[in-house]
Amino acid sequence: MTSGTDRDASLADVGEFGLIDRISEIVAATAPGEDVLVGPGDDAAVLRVRKGHVVVSTDVMVEGRHFRRDWADAADVGARAAAQNLSDINAMGGRAQWLTVGLAAPADLPAQWALDFTRGFAEECAKVGAGLVGGDVSRADQVVVSVTAIGACTVSPVLRSGAAPGDVVAICGRQGWAAGGLAVLGRGFRSPRVLVEAYRRPEPPYDAGVVAAEAGATAMVDISDGLLAEAGHVAEASGVSIDVATASFEVPEPLLAVGQATGADPLRFILAGGDDHALLATFPADVALPDGWTRIGTVGAAPAEGAPRVTVDGASYDGPLGWSHF
Repeated sequence: MTSGTDRDASLADVGEFGLIDRISEIVAATAPGEDVLVGPGDDAAVLRVRKGHVVVSTDVMVEGRHFRRDWADAADVGARAAAQNLSDINAMGGRAQWLTVGLAAPADLPAQWALDFTRGFAEECAKVGAGLVGGDVSRADQVVVSVTAIGACTVSPVLRSGAAPGDVVAICGRQGWAAGGLAVLGRGFRSPRVLVEAYRRPEPPYDAGVVAAEAGATAMVDISDGLLAEAGHVAEASGVSIDVATASFEVPEPLLAVGQATGADPLRFILAGGDDHALLATFPADVALPDGWTRIGTVGAAPAEGAPRVTVDGASYDGPLGWSHF
């Protein structure tokens, strides 16, 4: 039974994952059909079909929270909206096929902005052969975008919950670049341009998810909110611990330049940055990593009570783990 205090709690009081847990309880109580193999909690839902699995993912972008129109043009926002959904399907070991978009916007938004958004969105979808097949529009005080991606897994979907002690942790795709670009834009600058462009137009490794699944990945996740944060989701779901080795990362020169200019540790862009949509996965130790994947850590047994699920170089990490929505 829910108390009055619980009913009065705000989203900030409950927190992002507390909210997800409560929603998951409600969904579980509705006893979904046997064709729902994976519901809330992973990068995408998994549904049973006659051949393979249908994979569905939804994301929301809110102006002022996830993007600013003075930091990226409409086509860039559209590409980013598509990329984050295509990457969620990728993280399950699948490939997106169709997407729908809900767009809410002020009445005085130029129609061209919406058209350019659609163009950028379609261009990104074309990279994986996916198509925009529908959506909806409505009025709002600021631009809000909701995207649903539907795809398929031809092999067993790779969840967050399959990592086991002894597995190795690996990453595919550039990491920390978008975070560096966001730091630059936040200070009113536009260079290094390569980082700003990485924020505006991420380059997810769209083929890597299927390859990893076929190679025997035991767990996988899209790095949208921060590498350490996503590693924590895998560790929590799998009941294990994960240690990340910083010596595994080569910090690129543009991040070094931003770190020097801002006084920030450039390694933190890599460890806590999101929006590049690289993939993080675990593999059995005896499996050769596919091309493009780099080992960055190891999976251990569940930590002792009160100990962190994710460590860096064998010790607790006192920096930010990633993005928090509430």
